[in-house]
Amino acid sequence: MILTEETYFTTEASQTYFSVSQFKSFMDCEASAMAQVNGEWERPMTKALLEGSYVDAHFSGTMDWFLMKHNEVLNSRTGKLKAEFVKAQNAIERAEQDPFFMEFVTGDKQVILTGELFGERWKAKIDVLSDDKIVDLKYIRDTNKVYHRGEWKTFVDAYGYDIQGYVYQKLVEQETGKKLPFYLAVITKEDPADIAVIEIPQKILNVCEGMVEHYVKRFGAIKRGEVEPVRCEKCAYCRETKKLKSVTNYEELMED
Repeated sequence: MILTEETYFTTEASQTYFSVSQFKSFMDCEASAMAQVNGEWERPMTKALLEGSYVDAHFSGTMDWFLMKHNEVLNSRTGKLKAEFVKAQNAIERAEQDPFFMEFVTGDKQVILTGELFGERWKAKIDVLSDDKIVDLKYIRDTNKVYHRGEWKTFVDAYGYDIQGYVYQKLVEQETGKKLPFYLAVITKEDPADIAVIEIPQKILNVCEGMVEHYVKRFGAIKRGEVEPVRCEKCAYCRETKKLKSVTNYEELMED
């Protein structure tokens, strides 16, 4: 299957290829991930995701297309941007005032690549690819540590951006023969917005290799129907499809 802008997010593409977002979905809940792969369930578009897509659309030069597809960002009465997207626009303008930041978002935009990692086919859509670096644009709440799965982590670790860097780097290397450094170009939702360019060290990306190799073998087997996916019983998909089979013991609530 050849990937294009039109086919990248199709069900066929999801079934054919792993992506970083799909891999992370499997890490969160295998059952939910498989429902998404098969087109049986779609993760709801949250306000945070839509705000991030707005910022991506600006820097990739696809804002007209974005506004046609997502007119919910506009006030139906006035036709102007809703407050949260005015805030996103102000954050964009703040970033554009900084020449150093803008150097990192200059290059080929939304580059689609495919490759193979650990016997599985992968796809990626890279925000900015230039001759000497890979850059992913992030519009996030802030750069503070995040309490994730029982411990405090950097936002990079908590949201799997290190995994993203590893996969992008490997696919670019397969395509170009170059092992390029990976950066996050970060704009925050704070008022006023903060900006940062963060390099994820190679030693961190190297650590992700073992983790991706370990888990993708199971996830690939699940996608091929060789292994049954496990439900997490906590995510939106599991809540929506839950079927009661017994009474919950009060002491179980205490354990949580």
